[in-house]
Amino acid sequence: MGFVLKETRAAIEAYLAALNAHDADAVAACVAEDFVNDHTSSMGRSRRGRAEYRAALTGFLEEFVDLRYVPEGFLVDGESAAVPYVMTFGMRSAGDRPVRIRGIFVFTVADGLITRRTDYWDSGEVRRQLA
Repeated sequence: MGFVLKETRAAIEAYLAALNAHDADAVAACVAEDFVNDHTSSMGRSRRGRAEYRAALTGFLEEFVDLRYVPEGFLVDGESAAVPYVMTFGMRSAGDRPVRIRGIFVFTVADGLITRRTDYWDSGEVRRQLA
């Protein structure tokens, strides 16, 4: 079981590092072919499949200037993990105005790749900071 926990955490850390490096190809390489990216926020957009997710990453990384996710912890249970985070960015369409929000990712990992990411964050807080 210890190996699975380490593999799960390593897959998530690689994914977050790729996002923080703004490397769309490296981000996509961390997810499975049948990856599900599920957003619970009204501002988020869910994606299905690595190809659809990769196609959206370039625009996402361009819009969210200086995007950075800082994990506040890792709660790992086998192939599942919850990762509370602080996300900071400047939104290009809002004049690079800085935003800082807290959220939580829930991941599922299999064979070293992320198969599902559910993202919980408050879009109302983003709107408030951009107003």
